[in-house]
Amino acid sequence: MLNINIISVGKIKEDYLRAACDEYAKRLSAFCKLRITEIEPYRLPDNPGPALIEKALSEEGKKVLSQTGKNGCIVAMCIEGEKFSSEEFSKKMEELMISGTGSVDFIIGSSFGLSEEVKKKASVRMSMSSMTFPHRIARVMLLEQIYRAFSIINGGKYHK
Repeated sequence: MLNINIISVGKIKEDYLRAACDEYAKRLSAFCKLRITEIEPYRLPDNPGPALIEKALSEEGKKVLSQTGKNGCIVAMCIEGEKFSSEEFSKKMEELMISGTGSVDFIIGSSFGLSEEVKKKASVRMSMSSMTFPHRIARVMLLEQIYRAFSIINGGKYHK
């Protein structure tokens, strides 16, 4: 069974979003072993300068990378990443499963994104859309798409 790790900078505080994450986690338990790790974001003042943002991304990146598997696939969720249709994403997930990859680490950054170090370590850079979403909503969307991918792989009716 594939290990799926979602490593996210920041916590979900809204009950309705947490409930959505819990629902997809429950559904995914039939297909994979899911782990969600929330990393505390670096505290920044209002309107931080570029140097302070880079420092924050670097510190967050170190924490994020300490949570990744040693031999797994790292997927950096970033706006400049590759966009997949649901079908293409399911094929990518299936390829990872067939290749013997034991785990896939999806990394969702803070509102300022991800450090270059995290992006360089990633095997895949993936974008959900050209639109910008808050990281807490991106987590729900990612969980839904992972569930949809497993549904497609297994011929389920969810994707119709």
